[in-house]
Amino acid sequence: MNQTADALIIGGGIHGCSLAFHLAEKGVKSIVLEKNVIAAGATGRSSGLVRMHYDNRPEAELVWASFPYFQNWEERVGGDCGFTRTGFIQLVAPEFTESLKNNILMHQDVGISTILITRDDVKRLAPSFFTEDIEFAAFEPESGYADANSTALAFMTRAKDLGAKIVQDCAVTGILSNDGKVSGVQTTQGDFSAPIVVNAAGPWADKVGEMVGLDIPLTTWQHDTMFVQRPLEIGSSHPTVIDNAHEMYFRPETGGLTLVGLEDNNPLGEDPDNNTDHAKPGFIERAIDRIIKRVPVMEKGGLHSAHGGYDGLTPDQRAIISQAGPDGFFLVCGMSGTGFKIGPAVGASLSELIVDGTSKTVDLNPFRFSRFAEGDLIKGQHDYGDMWH
Repeated sequence: MNQTADALIIGGGIHGCSLAFHLAEKGVKSIVLEKNVIAAGATGRSSGLVRMHYDNRPEAELVWASFPYFQNWEERVGGDCGFTRTGFIQLVAPEFTESLKNNILMHQDVGISTILITRDDVKRLAPSFFTEDIEFAAFEPESGYADANSTALAFMTRAKDLGAKIVQDCAVTGILSNDGKVSGVQTTQGDFSAPIVVNAAGPWADKVGEMVGLDIPLTTWQHDTMFVQRPLEIGSSHPTVIDNAHEMYFRPETGGLTLVGLEDNNPLGEDPDNNTDHAKPGFIERAIDRIIKRVPVMEKGGLHSAHGGYDGLTPDQRAIISQAGPDGFFLVCGMSGTGFKIGPAVGASLSELIVDGTSKTVDLNPFRFSRFAEGDLIKGQHDYGDMWH
């Protein structure tokens, strides 16, 4: 039987669920079509950092507009997103100190609560950290992490309360169109009709784009994370950290664990349907070496587990959030590993673009699909070097 909605959203990750929620608040009834289950792709493997340190203003604005959701989740959305305030520290090598200072000024101009701190301040905040290789850091006292699965589920649960639907185990096999306008999709559970179709398919988004003749410049990148049992000397928790000096990030996790991810040697172009139950060979050894360099006492810790995941990567490592292709077809993909924390504001802004023709929460124009053909890529004003190697 053909099912009809105001909008069809392909993908049940954080962005598909956030959009369904925000459209539902506007009275727009959507159906989310998920080929597996909610948060089965990149969202389910997200490290869940909720921090606001970016090297470009458009992304900083998105995460700043998203942050109040995490702080006031029950009141704003309902349910629980698992937000835990730990404080966030951005570490950089000394040669990037000026970039760090300039980014902090940009963040403060946006409204973000962040300050420049010294290595001695870092040591006071985290006595177990080695700090002799840094001079300054950025500190966000209100930041931390959240649970990505719970966040997506909470968005979808509330969206359903407001009239949205989700169909799981439902793979999209084609996009229907008529006279240059989308009219629905074909799936393994039959046809669905709607004048709006949104491609929120994560690392599979390029394949969905091909269904309407769009060549989305998207590859996959594989990211591994490990969980380590913290030694008692560290204490009950520690700040959430991005450590550019060691091309690593880490944060506390419940149960006395610490999550560790690396920013280098992440394979590109692999099939996102590959098994991700285990990390790549050599990852655990490299990750242990890195975390011990920053937190030497972690040598007394023990490996708990490790796994992988895939996300979509664009040429400028920034998201695509815009209309593209036939009328009524929208993209929210290519998050390049940083999509979770901006999920609330992306859903709000894209719902405005769909319903009102312009985004008001945050200007989405920098994230338009056409920027690649125009050669107008999003670049960090004060970056910390090439992290993709």
